[in-house]
Amino acid sequence: MSGSASLAQPQDFTVDAFHRGDFHLVQPRKGHRAGMDAMMLAAAVPSLFAGRIADLGAGAGAAGLAVISRCTSAKAVLVEREPEMADYARKSLALEQNARIARRAEVLEADVTLGGKARAAAGLADDSFDFAIMNPPFNERADRASPDEMRRAAHVMEDHLFDRWLKTASAIVRPRGGLALIARPQSLLAILAALEGRFGDAQIVPIHPRPDEPAIRIVLRAVQGSRAALSLMPALFVHDVDGRAFGAHADAISNGRATLFND
Repeated sequence: MSGSASLAQPQDFTVDAFHRGDFHLVQPRKGHRAGMDAMMLAAAVPSLFAGRIADLGAGAGAAGLAVISRCTSAKAVLVEREPEMADYARKSLALEQNARIARRAEVLEADVTLGGKARAAAGLADDSFDFAIMNPPFNERADRASPDEMRRAAHVMEDHLFDRWLKTASAIVRPRGGLALIARPQSLLAILAALEGRFGDAQIVPIHPRPDEPAIRIVLRAVQGSRAALSLMPALFVHDVDGRAFGAHADAISNGRATLFND
């Protein structure tokens, strides 16, 4: 993220520039706000991707908009359950600064965990997407809960969350289509279990704050219906050992100038 746009800013939301001003996001001033996680997730999509992508649990739409900002032939559906966050995504698409990408995006207000006919009726039909990305709530209930209801809904993990979200992703992504997600490392076992029989050829990039610190995130990419084995990819170090600024590669990823899997 490259800072806030130079606009008059109402009390309850901000308009923030991402990818060095290539697109802008309307998001709440307080509560759940997009940042580096969304940019790393978006960077898991190959640069030549030209299909239809579902941003599941999109919030204000940062990750999905980052994909279509970089992948100029891609289209995105921003799928969000919370009406207030879906409204922020609509406001983002209405921005003059987003005219270049807005025609390739739409907002779908729907619950990612719906199944069967209810999921299809909500607008998530089987085999209707080429790729799905997701940044599911990953805080355990035992973690300190946010007093902000919307922020809490965006961050607190529900029971069997990964199985339910990946069941939807597997249904809506066509055979041999893609999946990418970002999560905490401690969720890896649950994620791998939920991938079983749905997605294979999983590639995992550990995300470390610095080279001498443990990973705090993983980004996983996989292929619908593949039976290929899992690969552990080279790690991304966000900062140098002594630095506070992003390292060169992390900065390029954050600003849409590089991809996480170098494709």
